[in-house]
Amino acid sequence: MTTNPIYEHIGYATLLREKVSRRLSRSKNESRKTNVTNEEHTAVEKISSLVRRAALTHNDNHFNYEKTHNFKVHTFRGPHWCEYCANFMWGLIAQGVRCSDCGLNVHKQCSKHVPNDCQPDLKRIKKVYCCDLTTLVKAHNTQRPMVVDICIREIEARGLKSEGLYRVSGFTEHIEDVKMAFDRDGEKADISANIYPDINIITGALKLYFRDLPIPVITYDTYSKFIEVAKISNADERLEAVHEVLMLLPPAHYETLRYLMIHLKKVTMNEKDNFMNAENLGIVFGPTLMRPPEDSTLTTLHDMRYQKLIVQILIENEDVLF
Repeated sequence: MTTNPIYEHIGYATLLREKVSRRLSRSKNESRKTNVTNEEHTAVEKISSLVRRAALTHNDNHFNYEKTHNFKVHTFRGPHWCEYCANFMWGLIAQGVRCSDCGLNVHKQCSKHVPNDCQPDLKRIKKVYCCDLTTLVKAHNTQRPMVVDICIREIEARGLKSEGLYRVSGFTEHIEDVKMAFDRDGEKADISANIYPDINIITGALKLYFRDLPIPVITYDTYSKFIEVAKISNADERLEAVHEVLMLLPPAHYETLRYLMIHLKKVTMNEKDNFMNAENLGIVFGPTLMRPPEDSTLTTLHDMRYQKLIVQILIENEDVLF
């Protein structure tokens, strides 16, 4: 493996540098457009600071799904060259590392310099459930996980008025069948009323998807921040703080949460039929969307009321916060 200066001149680094340069120039252009838009809206002074912030602030990262490589030590058979520095990988065993999501092969030392530009290969994604959220959307080139889109579309088509929506559980065996259908067939999975007439099976499958995520929708990194925000007594300050922490979520997580909250707001608009308000949905989705980093039953029980409150706030203020 050669020294660092060669990274700047040959091999994979050159291509990556060009890609990054194009991204930066595109981001600057979008930023200029955003600034013009913000100037046009400065006349709106009567709305609250939070509403103005939500209306005018545009975070480009929310649609720029960068993903770190998932490198693991690998033993290569036969001669192999590093795809970053373009030099030979010496040794008989553990010559380098390979990204388990996209298959990029590099020296262990080179892996520290590779940008967050992993593009997962569908052939390497074995399943839909239990798969990292960003990895899944990058592999399928979608804004949100297909499970979320397909399930919510089905629920809104025939289940918004169903009593106890999301609170009532479907049969576990049937929910597992839906899970296997997505893992096997992907976006072609059939969850129509002809196959699963009970809408609670579909809601159960959606909740199971969120519970099975290795990193929750509200990530471990932001969990403690959301819990602290929930303890703020002043409602306006709390809403402002929630908005700030939302901006820290990874782009794919933010977009998924935004889409889910829009859907749950529609559920609450049918409360007279389904008897599910924002507080009830907060009880259901609090532990589903956010989990403490440490696997502690005591912490989970202590934080449940704050988890419920955060989700309730997100639902009630989705038009302002997202």
